[in-house]
Amino acid sequence: MCVSDSREKLQMAAMVASVAAASGDEVTVFFSMNAMLHFVKGRAAEAPAEGEFGRLMAADKGVPSFKQLFAYAADLGDAKLLPCSMAVDLLKASEEDLDPMLGPPTGLTRFLSDAEGAQIFTF
Repeated sequence: MCVSDSREKLQMAAMVASVAAASGDEVTVFFSMNAMLHFVKGRAAEAPAEGEFGRLMAADKGVPSFKQLFAYAADLGDAKLLPCSMAVDLLKASEEDLDPMLGPPTGLTRFLSDAEGAQIFTF
């Protein structure tokens, strides 16, 4: 679950998702709250850094961005990337406004039901 808009948390979530998906693990990422801003066209430019690592990642052009890593997880590992339907509604976003790598808007109840028995990490 991604709920923060901080660069460090989004980057860590994307690294975990891409490595797990590439390793053959079933991966579903649920985006909500402030994290959603980075996946709706025109809503957020760059994720703010919380500290030194966020600033270092922004300055080092050799580090793949969290968006690139989430795309790798979906493309190479078949990860599901799901936007929170409540967040989509609050942002008054249509499905056309969402990043094309995202799947259909999904409610939290559905996500938690589908994830029953799985490990859940929150970033």
